[in-house]
Amino acid sequence: MFEVWAPTAGRVEVEIDRSDRHEMVRGEGGWWTVEVPGASHGTDYAFSVDGGEAFPDPRTRRQPYGVFGPSRVYDHDRYTWEDQAWRGRDLPGSVIYELHVGTFTKEGTFDAAVGKLGHLVRLGVDFVELLPVPPVPGRHNWGYDGVDLYAVHEEYGGPDGLKRFVDACHRAGIGVLLDVVYNHLGPSGNFLAQFGPYLHDTASSFWGQAVNLDGKHSDEVRRYFIGNAVQWLRDYHMDGLRLDAVHALHDNRAVHFLEELAEEVHALSAAVGRPLTLIAESDMNDPRLITPRDAGGYGLAATWDDDVHHALHSALTGERHGYYCDFGPMEVLAKVLTSAYLHDGTFSTFRGRTHGRPVDRRRVPGYRFVCCLQNHDQIGNRAMGDRLSPELLKVGSGLLLTSPFTPMLFMGEEWGTTTPFLFFTDHVEPHLAQGESERREREFVGFGYDDWGATAPDPQDEGTFHRSKLAWDELSSPVHEELFGWYRDLIALRKSCPDLADPRLDRVSAEVGEEDRWIIVHRGAFRVAANLGDSPVSLALGKGTIALASDPKVALNGADVTLPPRSLAVVRLS
Repeated sequence: MFEVWAPTAGRVEVEIDRSDRHEMVRGEGGWWTVEVPGASHGTDYAFSVDGGEAFPDPRTRRQPYGVFGPSRVYDHDRYTWEDQAWRGRDLPGSVIYELHVGTFTKEGTFDAAVGKLGHLVRLGVDFVELLPVPPVPGRHNWGYDGVDLYAVHEEYGGPDGLKRFVDACHRAGIGVLLDVVYNHLGPSGNFLAQFGPYLHDTASSFWGQAVNLDGKHSDEVRRYFIGNAVQWLRDYHMDGLRLDAVHALHDNRAVHFLEELAEEVHALSAAVGRPLTLIAESDMNDPRLITPRDAGGYGLAATWDDDVHHALHSALTGERHGYYCDFGPMEVLAKVLTSAYLHDGTFSTFRGRTHGRPVDRRRVPGYRFVCCLQNHDQIGNRAMGDRLSPELLKVGSGLLLTSPFTPMLFMGEEWGTTTPFLFFTDHVEPHLAQGESERREREFVGFGYDDWGATAPDPQDEGTFHRSKLAWDELSSPVHEELFGWYRDLIALRKSCPDLADPRLDRVSAEVGEEDRWIIVHRGAFRVAANLGDSPVSLALGKGTIALASDPKVALNGADVTLPPRSLAVVRLS
């Protein structure tokens, strides 16, 4: 049975194998259907509206020829799962590892990524988070230009490849989160408007025309995106979704799309018998996203917290350009490590206005905030895609992995890879390919890179993509191997000591020295002391033992710890 939603069409046909057209019958709600004898798993097809060109199915499950080719019938039930023992994984206490399939390995496929799961098991992470996997123009892309949202990019291995990856992760004890984009669609291969009002008549997002979540016919549009979320969680056995840039969702309806989505996912979780997690990326600093629905919130499990990243990055590097302008002081670092947000109703210089809402430290647990030192945006949005040095990673990871939040690492961070993560595209349409560098320069002018267009590699250059692939042979170097051991030991310590994973924000306190640039974070029976300055410092912590130290020169003398420049110690009090 072929079906497609085209509410304003006068005639719809399904085209089989690029030539044989069959007229469809209009049904309730603008849905058109037809039975085609002989069509089954593997049949190529496309839809024609009002006698025009045939386009891919808006709900296509497979696009073997790319975003401009016909769809292919794909039967989810033909895959045999081997993760029957998997019971899911909860977010509290977990560590997330973000990766881009195309650059995680030399091959850039799901199957090649399976070969690296042993590394992630040794590291001790609980979830992997995949950047978006739907089809994109050309062969490689970050994934945020995706279209055909129900399908999987063929270069990665298609739908079966993704299932093999999730299957293998579950057998290894690792949950899988998927980054999904519901605020816009890519500019190339987006044919949804040929079928119905999927896009908003007037509203736009930063990346193009907004999705129609509140206009005429928006009930079915919302079902399109909610059905997409359900597919990933049910048919691909995903354990959760990261919702890209929810602040760019245009929805003025009484029941917000996010609330409706959360309700559907909670119901699905009960049906499949395992936890399902929704994590929002949001620029709003609004705790309502993670407030339960019965308390007037949207009911999401967690939200990304950029303020923690900005505070850590600025304190470690001294950078103050662009949106880092309000960050850097040690008192700011202390505030975000204990209260989640810097801007919680305070004035944001970068925005030129007050921003955010306070977090109730007694009621909102820290695990609801996903925080990082590095991620695809914060690295890839730098002109040269450069990363933090191993010295700074040691100190920053010590503060992050002992925090009350849900820590997230970005691929290669754990060994301090020298590989950049650059912005890359492979647009096949000349007008998009030729203008990508200029569009990128305009997008990030606010980051403070005045010479961005002159220094950044061309996103369309094949070499830009290949330079972003991880160099796994670096792990054999003593410097990188040592850093990997540090990350592994930090995660193990966090998991073995409840005080270091305690998400209760009202149990965390911090003291700082602004001039000498030190901070002490109180975590139950532990003290996490860091020196971000250029000179050694001696800090009074109380008698205890060193659980971990980033530098062999760290010394504990009675109740005092001596920290060399840019070092950290985790001390267990007696």
